Parts: sequence; C-alpha cells; structure tokens
Amino acid sequence: MPGHVRLVSLGSVSVGYVKISVLSGGVGGARFLRGLRHHLREARPDGVGGTTAEITAVVNTGDDMWLSSLRVAPDLDSIMYTLAGANDEVRGWGRVGETERVSAELTAYGVGWPWFTLGDLDLGTHIARSHFLRSGLTLTEATARITARWDLGVTLLPMTDDEVETQVITDEGSMHFQEWWTRHRAALPARRFVQQNVTTANPAPGVLDAIGGADIIVIAPSNPVVSIGTIVGIPGIRAALVEASAPIVGVSPIIKGAVVRGMADACLTAIGVATSAEAVALHYGSRSAGGLLDAWLVDETDADSVAALEPAGIAALAVPLWMRDVESSARLAADTLRAADPLWAAEGV
Repeated sequence: MPGHVRLVSLGSVSVGYVKISVLSGGVGGARFLRGLRHHLREARPDGVGGTTAEITAVVNTGDDMWLSSLRVAPDLDSIMYTLAGANDEVRGWGRVGETERVSAELTAYGVGWPWFTLGDLDLGTHIARSHFLRSGLTLTEATARITARWDLGVTLLPMTDDEVETQVITDEGSMHFQEWWTRHRAALPARRFVQQNVTTANPAPGVLDAIGGADIIVIAPSNPVVSIGTIVGIPGIRAALVEASAPIVGVSPIIKGAVVRGMADACLTAIGVATSAEAVALHYGSRSAGGLLDAWLVDETDADSVAALEPAGIAALAVPLWMRDVESSARLAADTLRAADPLWAAEGV
C-alpha cells in the first residue's frame, strides 16, 4: 500500500537473500553500484554467518541509439565496464587502455558522428550486442550474454526491450539526446524531452519482479529527467514502485546547488525544476502522496533541506555524498541501506 512500507528484518532473512533493486543511469549509478557491491561483499560475504545480497540494476536505455549500424547502449555499458574494472576512470566513460583506430577510419569514410568517438574495445561490445539483436535475441537476452564474461556481482536489466530513444526539442530543431549532450554539451536550451515510443513500451522481463520482490529499492544519483524519469516513464514501472512493499531511498545527484557530474542542471531547467537536492526530492515526490520516495539522502552541505522535506512526507538524511573512490562510494551505500531500515545499522551492515 502506498506510504506503508515494509522494513526488512535481517533476522527474518538471515538464511536467504536480501534483494536490492537499483534504478540507475550511467556514470553516477555505476559508481554507486560499485560501492554497494563492495560494501555488501565486505559486510556480509557469502557463507560467513549472514545474508548474501542479490543486487539488480534497472538501467535507463533512453540514451541508446543505432550508430554506424551498431546498437550503442551508453548506460548499460558504463555500468558494465565500471563493475568489471575495465572503465576509464580518467575520462569517466569508455574502456581503459582504448585505441580509436576504427573510429578514425569510419570518419575518413564519412560514416557515423565524428564528434562521438567510440573506442576499439568499446566497438567490440557494440558489435556483439548488434549481432545478438540481429540474431533474434531481445536486449535483455543480449545484455545477459554480454555481461556473462565478467563477474559483475550485479544483474543488469534494461528498463525495456523496446527502443525508446530520447529526443531533445530545441529552438534549432529536434535531435537525439546524444547529439545534444555530447556534441552541444547541453548548451542549446532544451524546450522539452520526448521519449519516442515510451507510451507503448513494456518493462523488460524481470523488471517488475525486481521491483515487487525487492527488500530495498534505491534510486541512484542519476539524472532525474533523462535517466530516472525515462525509466519511470515506461508504463507499469511507476505504479510498481508506488505499490512496492519495500522502502524506496533516493540519493541526490545534486550537491550544494550543483550537479555532481554532467549537465543535469540543463535538463532540470527544461522541466522547471531548480537545481537543488530539495527540489529534486520534491520532483520525485513522497510515496504517501503518490510519488516515489520514502527517504532521501542529501549531502552534509545541504543539511538544511532535511527539515524542509519533512512536511512533504520525505524522511531526509544528510551524509557525505561525494563518491571519490570505491571506499567513499561504499560508505554512501551503507548509509543508503541504513536509511532504508535502521536494523541494518543495528546489524553492523
């Protein structure tokens, strides 16, 4: 029932799994998931007197596109590379140790977008995905095949198997989100975002089960508009979240009035939401009022918003949000679990 959440009693699930589902975009979500996995492996390793944890990430695919006849899935790949330890930490995206010879050749032939460079290792992923899709597999099935080569410790589920690509409407016309984001660096004011085919899309297999069967649900520190907003725009997902028995905790992607990474502020401006931790929480809304949140984590520098969110029915907690490395990300993950259920703190998790 909305607004009445079931807290997880670790004593009652000590012989089974604790199921954690995370709604996630790309880089911020990837870093949070890496921290969550690290924390749980340290706090409750398999077979050492406690629960094991089953982590499922429901991932935004609104940034996906066909490019040079290849299906590119930026958020799924960012998470996969990060959890596999194969991501480029300096650039913040793509594979470490990349070369770009193939992209240079494609540019010479006039193929693709010269401002959207794909590394050679990254292209291997896109070729494999496109092969699986053209062989008749769904995106969910292709993702399972691709992620199987690494021990990720997290199950990645695309939000849908349908193609729901985000278009950005600007004064200069409509363009794919990636063109607006990567080529123009969100400098062209966005009038609105249109997720093509979103109203007829279906949640991918396993998504609704991951939400309905979760013990804890987390909304990662991802773009509220084009990542989380796109996921909950798939028919059935928002309703599943509102009706879920698990507590839902969100982590703010805004610290002290600024985005942590990327240009999410440009997206928020386009929908009339201020760039603040408090405003994003109110945008998501409280589950007691038909929104998404039971609890909301803000940075210590935004501690004044904690009391301000109480009248809206959102229990807020101020903790360090910066994910500078695996350890700080793991501490944030621990704080997130404790916000979902104080029993986690009592159990030392």
